[in-house]
Amino acid sequence: MKKSIRILLYTALLSGAVLLSQGCGGRAEDGTTADNDVDTSGSRAQGKPSDGENTSSDLACPSVNGALRVEGTQLVDKNGSPVQLRGISTHGLAWFPDYVNEACFQQLHEEWQANVIRLAMYTAEYGGYCTGGDREALKQLIDDGVSFAENQDMYAVIDWHILSDSTPNIYLEDAKLFFDEMAGKYADSDHVLYEICNEPNGSTSWSEVKSYAEQVIPVIRARDEDAVILVGTPNWSQSVDQAAADPIASYENIMYTLHFYAATHTDDLRAKLSEAVDGGLPVFVSEYGICDAGGSGAIDQAQADLWIETLDKYGISYIAWNLSNKEETSAMLTSGCGKTSGFVQEDLSDAGRWVYQTLRN
Repeated sequence: MKKSIRILLYTALLSGAVLLSQGCGGRAEDGTTADNDVDTSGSRAQGKPSDGENTSSDLACPSVNGALRVEGTQLVDKNGSPVQLRGISTHGLAWFPDYVNEACFQQLHEEWQANVIRLAMYTAEYGGYCTGGDREALKQLIDDGVSFAENQDMYAVIDWHILSDSTPNIYLEDAKLFFDEMAGKYADSDHVLYEICNEPNGSTSWSEVKSYAEQVIPVIRARDEDAVILVGTPNWSQSVDQAAADPIASYENIMYTLHFYAATHTDDLRAKLSEAVDGGLPVFVSEYGICDAGGSGAIDQAQADLWIETLDKYGISYIAWNLSNKEETSAMLTSGCGKTSGFVQEDLSDAGRWVYQTLRN
């Protein structure tokens, strides 16, 4: 939703119109407990996947909350009311394309209570956008994902998923062309956010990331003047302190990403997050897991719960990695699950059950 429209809405609000800050139904209150190996007796929600039962959510959704923007450290809706996005990230679209389907997104929204889907498109790995992947097929998957998200009243994050390329500057020109096309296509779509560099890593400095961002952001802004843009931070999107010390000052509606994996990242990274947000930095957790940073190993539910408590305290949005049946702890589905929708309790991994319960809380 563009600025002129928001001005009209704000005027209507001042004149007495009542606009919902959250909607899309009420969260599940069935109180049932999943039969799984993850302890669900604590603060996280109880519940289990149903066999086709649809529940609804009072989380923010595009049909009610409209286009999002950033005010201070907070993501807010068209009326300036704080909102929190909570949802799921795909794995690499080139590797697990079949989960991008209408029925899957419908279940994620109606039953899991997700209000955002992140469409992760690798840039440099096998089949990556910049390393020989089928660009048209990858863009079609993004288009399908954005369309399915809109149909299911969810927000969608288009993720330029750098990883092995370490610095986003390697494929800067490709990124500019890609986001020019995406922003031109979705400029009038209230539900789309852009994540311009997933996890800068290795020796990549914040000054390099900032330089990249200050070249990509104006490309997006030339097409879409006020969509929310997510900017990665160094050290696999953990160094939000560096961004806080030298933020991007020339553009509005910018947020900075922090990623965590609960069995690896604990008190120190939470303290870094809190200090950055308390100092005025708007943060978005566009990827997290409850295992170790490699995506495998044991689950640390205690640390995961502490993370969610911290994020909820600040109203920070968070997206779980990953929607696949890959044989790794972070996958939402068991490796033996061949379904791409219609998941039931037995199809979910321990991580998937925890995320499911957390989203329904």
